[in-house]
Amino acid sequence: MIIIYLTSRFPYPINKGDKLRSYYQIKELSKSHEIHLISLSENSIYKEDISELNKYCESISIYKMNFYKRVFNLFKTFFNNKPFQVNYFHHYSIQKKINLNIAEINPDYIFCQLIRTAIYVKNNHTVPKIIDYMDSLSKGMERRIKISNIFIKPFVIMEFQRLKRFENLAFEFFNKHIIISQNDRKEIAHHKKNEIEIIGNGIDTEYFKRINTDIKYELVFIGNLSYLPNIEAANYIAKKIVPRLKETYPNIKILIAGSSPSTRVLRLANKNIEVQGWVKDIRKTYSSGKIFFAPMSIGSGLQNKLLEAMSIGIPCITSELSNLSLKATDKENILIGNSVNEYVNQINSLLKNENKRKEIGDKGRKYVIENYNWQTANFKLLELLKSKQNI
Repeated sequence: MIIIYLTSRFPYPINKGDKLRSYYQIKELSKSHEIHLISLSENSIYKEDISELNKYCESISIYKMNFYKRVFNLFKTFFNNKPFQVNYFHHYSIQKKINLNIAEINPDYIFCQLIRTAIYVKNNHTVPKIIDYMDSLSKGMERRIKISNIFIKPFVIMEFQRLKRFENLAFEFFNKHIIISQNDRKEIAHHKKNEIEIIGNGIDTEYFKRINTDIKYELVFIGNLSYLPNIEAANYIAKKIVPRLKETYPNIKILIAGSSPSTRVLRLANKNIEVQGWVKDIRKTYSSGKIFFAPMSIGSGLQNKLLEAMSIGIPCITSELSNLSLKATDKENILIGNSVNEYVNQINSLLKNENKRKEIGDKGRKYVIENYNWQTANFKLLELLKSKQNI
């Protein structure tokens, strides 16, 4: 089968959740199908990154989005009914090129990742299409409303409402639909949302193993540090959790690490908190901590950072929100909290008990091995693609 795989970001290097999912889907699909990758990009892509995807793709087309057109597209949002992020990624000059790609490649299927790319294939009625919602973007936006200031809140509300409508509308553009978790599927407004297939993420547990390195930190938090839910989590750690922990551990060391740290995150650095940017081998970063702590209060979908940390074998503490999709078992293979007091008590219980840390860490790794692997997830995707529908 010939498949066009359309993404809003180039899938490599793997420093964001959408990139991780697309990379492993492409890698698995390429074993039995011919993949033609089309990616939008804000920046130029390095040759070595393209080479990594060349291993799995018959062709790669990268369309760089002009900065001024991106700004103009955001401005257009005030005069049409589309979400900001749909307008941001849709460029008519790129639309023409993608139309030519589709005509030349003549695919058996078009795979679109995220509703950001859906509009590019809206008017194609000749090729079967599949949309990967990944998460409910509208639900993630709705959770941002409560933390937005008085100036930003009207735009966040508008984006939430438009995303909700567009998730519903985009359903009609496609023959098949997938999403990461049942919890996110519930948030899609379409009356046929139960037809959306749940295909989760996986984790390469052979790669994500604990490696020998010095344990320098009591707590580690890792994520894309330009992404608002991660920025909020980092601030929560620094301003709510660390002051309480310093009462017992005045010299406690915390690592906040990940790609593209925002100014808000960089300002958190002090004698107790180290902020670190993107590193090539993230396993060393995970392995340098006693506990992985991810107190997520906004966002949606499955947190890949938790899968990676659990696979490494480091005990994890997270929020009830983050565990909705993960579905781990509190006090068995993970610890769940919802308040400063709960988090501090859980951190204390692990810091004071090395055996408990090892037990939670070992059971966490066992859980992801049994429940989250790319082979199982992508087998479901392959089966779904086999049953091609006519439009």
